[in-house]
Amino acid sequence: MSTVTAKETAVGTPEAEIRELQESWLQAVRSRDTKKIMSHYAPDVVAYDAIVALQFKGADAYGQHWEACLSMCTGPMVFEMRELNIEAENDVAFAHWLNRCGGVDENGVEKSSWMRVSAGYRRIKGKWKIVHEHFSAPFDIASGKALFDLQP
Repeated sequence: MSTVTAKETAVGTPEAEIRELQESWLQAVRSRDTKKIMSHYAPDVVAYDAIVALQFKGADAYGQHWEACLSMCTGPMVFEMRELNIEAENDVAFAHWLNRCGGVDENGVEKSSWMRVSAGYRRIKGKWKIVHEHFSAPFDIASGKALFDLQP
């Protein structure tokens, strides 16, 4: 069962194609298959993740980051999308959603948080690829601390 919010989408439309890409990407992340995860990105992707670096330029750099992130999540993978919204037309698209990610530790305790995600897509040689991705966590400006306990 998909956690992507379903809505009526005509088969074969750019929006439906992006939904298929997102579902495939989601399954690749849940299975911790970095090669499959990275197959969804353009070689020149620029990504802003919530941790480690200001930006990642190129699929090689972002793939290494994905490897590091997946190694931090011990036990069963937690990766859930909610409120997926897609705008797609011809060869360019963008989407935004809420994403819960983390893992379950050796004691069975889930360690996860909700983040905000936006992505840009381009049709390259007939296939949609993610050309930009941005994960972020809201933060409290007074303390400077990320707000990992917020719920949708």
